[in-house]
Amino acid sequence: MGSHSSPVPVSFKVRKVSRVVEVEFDDGAMFALPFELMRVYSPSAEVRGHGPGQEVLQTGKRNVGIDGIEPVGNYGVKPLFSDGHASGIYTWEFLYQLGRDQGTLWEAYLQKLEDAGFTRESGRDQEMSEGGHGCGHHH
Repeated sequence: MGSHSSPVPVSFKVRKVSRVVEVEFDDGAMFALPFELMRVYSPSAEVRGHGPGQEVLQTGKRNVGIDGIEPVGNYGVKPLFSDGHASGIYTWEFLYQLGRDQGTLWEAYLQKLEDAGFTRESGRDQEMSEGGHGCGHHH
């Protein structure tokens, strides 16, 4: 455990059908990161806020896609999400953490949805900003 150099991906694939990013690191770790997890834990300021407790809960991201990924230097990537979100820079270290801790992170996210008054499922399907769309009734 001597070196503290961050793991570097040796392989990086966006699987649009299964909605995961498959990333394999040079230390042998391999993760499949759901687009949704990446999106709701985006490191961007618009999700993180500007300090602890400022995070903006992301809802309705179950079906979010990734339209493309731009490299950022040689230390990370910037996914272009289908909902227009493109300001998150995911460092290799951050992706590694997401992969390693995704079980815990996922539980924490679902818990936040519940705390906000959603059920786990509805919070994943529903955009907060829109009031019940899709039923076609306009008053």
